[in-house]
Amino acid sequence: MTEYKIALVGFGGVNRGLAQLIVERNAAWQTELGFSLKIVGVSDLFLGSICDPTGLDAAHLVALPPVKGAFAQLAGGSAEAFNETVIKHSRADIIAEATFTNPVDGEPAATFCRWALEAGKHVVTTNKGPIALHGPELSQLAKANGVSFEYEGAVMSGTPVLRLARQSLSGAGVRGFEGILNGTSNYVLTRMEEGLSFAEAVAKAQELGYAEADPTADVEGHDVRLKVVILANELLNARLQVGDVTCSGISSISTADIGQVRASGARWKLIGSAHREGDGSVRASVEACLLPSSHPLVGISGATNAVSFNTELLGAVTVSGPGAGRIETAFALLSDIIAIHAANH
Repeated sequence: MTEYKIALVGFGGVNRGLAQLIVERNAAWQTELGFSLKIVGVSDLFLGSICDPTGLDAAHLVALPPVKGAFAQLAGGSAEAFNETVIKHSRADIIAEATFTNPVDGEPAATFCRWALEAGKHVVTTNKGPIALHGPELSQLAKANGVSFEYEGAVMSGTPVLRLARQSLSGAGVRGFEGILNGTSNYVLTRMEEGLSFAEAVAKAQELGYAEADPTADVEGHDVRLKVVILANELLNARLQVGDVTCSGISSISTADIGQVRASGARWKLIGSAHREGDGSVRASVEACLLPSSHPLVGISGATNAVSFNTELLGAVTVSGPGAGRIETAFALLSDIIAIHAANH
């Protein structure tokens, strides 16, 4: 039986969700998956840090109140976030990275991933920034150090869009994709179809926790642009930079615009897409699109995400599922660990 020692960098919703799954399912994983997980370190900018090579009680971690410096309440814990110590010296086999990260430069997640890979540790992350901005460098670093760098949750949370396309659609000739890759913007458009103004719909999304206090990254397409870069580079070998993807959002769409097309069954959606051109280049964009009633993405409502792959052999292949959520995104980390286990057994 394999036991992986894991360190959690960031202990907000996602890694706390992973710790909860360990509490509830670790015993079952031994039978179902062939491994178990032991948390040996945690670091969080707000909560502090703690390490124990013999293992930390996941239930105690999950129950810890979200108050500043809370890890100092535990034996051996500190109110300071010793990220480098936890990453490099916690004796972890796998680093689960889920911090709040700047989408402009991918920091601090990119540095955390780099430290772990240089130390010969596998990395699983849900962060978009490091992949979109530093993906080739980090992947090469992982290869050079004989470890895995996995990031399934960076695009559609727990919905396995990257692995599905890489594995199940291998050989089908993926020529491009169109996706609803931001649940907040899709929720806003759905509520506007019900009669709310743009501002009212955004406010409702903020009430429900779908949108941040500053919703710009969601409604203006910046979040989707990072995901398009990841998908295009992964699936189309595009080598795109973020600036290569034209980007506009949904803030200019009015309830009148939505009402004018309602009878036809057409719907406005924020679409991130990339397609290979005849000359081999890849063109990518993020923009509000009016989808006809026959489009495979037209029925996707609320905070759900979906992507439709354009393939040579199968035509359009569409997958939908949650694009956010604490447990859903934690499952993405688990799926990455499963992939690491499979690669080494």
